[in-house]
Amino acid sequence: MSVLFSPIKLRGLTLKNRIVVSPMCQYSADDGVATDWHFTHINNLSLSGAAMFCIEATHVEAIGRITPGCLGLYSDAAEAALKQVLTSVRKHSSTAIAMQLAHAGRKASSARPWDGGQLIPVEQGGWQTVAPSALPHKDGEAAPLALDAAGLKRIRDAFVDSAKRAERIGIDAIELHGAHGYLLHQFLSPISNKRTDKYGGSLQNRMRFPLEIYDAVRAVFPHDKPVGMRVSSTDWVEGGWDLTQTIEFANALKARGVDWIDASSGGVSPLQKIPLGPGYQVQFAEAIKRETGLPTIAVGLITDGKQAEEIVASGKADMIALARGMLYDPRWAWHAAADVGGEVEAPPQYWRSQPSTQKALFGKTTFGAR
Repeated sequence: MSVLFSPIKLRGLTLKNRIVVSPMCQYSADDGVATDWHFTHINNLSLSGAAMFCIEATHVEAIGRITPGCLGLYSDAAEAALKQVLTSVRKHSSTAIAMQLAHAGRKASSARPWDGGQLIPVEQGGWQTVAPSALPHKDGEAAPLALDAAGLKRIRDAFVDSAKRAERIGIDAIELHGAHGYLLHQFLSPISNKRTDKYGGSLQNRMRFPLEIYDAVRAVFPHDKPVGMRVSSTDWVEGGWDLTQTIEFANALKARGVDWIDASSGGVSPLQKIPLGPGYQVQFAEAIKRETGLPTIAVGLITDGKQAEEIVASGKADMIALARGMLYDPRWAWHAAADVGGEVEAPPQYWRSQPSTQKALFGKTTFGAR
């Protein structure tokens, strides 16, 4: 039996397989509000056969958006638009819908990637960014404002407000974005955090604000629904955040009841040197799982069903997540199931697409005509 297509339980949520559609920024929102693009995108990938779809980085305040087109959940309009999308999804899919709550910190106010992706100056329609310390992401950029006590409280409250909105629209799980050089990662990394108060300096101090965010969200999200965190396991820069610190952070989250660690890497410094290759980040999921006992999600250049099966079956990670691979092939999970002998859920409207050589691919199906 395929391990990739076996169930896993996360609190009160049982996933039918170990495949997750990674959160993928679409840069297509209007003041944080989901648009027709999101309706199409989310409905499409909710039929992928993956057990869980994670909505893209969804920002908790307007100045926390990466770009002017990034999704938010900080207004009634944003809540109403996403509720409409989820109502449609639930009509045709039993896929669990998660949401990645995020704040971009000093990497906010950026142009969309297809517009160059660089910092938008305030005088050109951008906004003043905030961060742990007044250090720009890149040399030559305008510096962010260092967050004071009032700013930290505002952001904690914003995460709480967004988590409550997520629950109201029926989100099944939350992933906190502590990776890729965004705000929570900025607090963790000594590259971006030069504070001298209780939120900077030692590892315990640098972990403090991300842990406060986790605690605040966990306290208001229903107990039977899981909350995980995405981390950058290393900055890929000497003297930066690394796997040893990640494991200590994961253990602190474990003590608070975190439900998974999504093990990515990089993003906090343009000086990073990443050795790309197939499954290059699986080693991080494996180490975190081994050292903490927590469920982990492996991500990054996982492209083949047999590769994914080996990762999960060998115990290197409990789940795998795909982003670009799912965009390229929205039925990736179907093809993986065919490759490794798994069974996948498909809507009855698509049952006739089951190949003649894969009679059990969609489980027990019937289809008649006269």
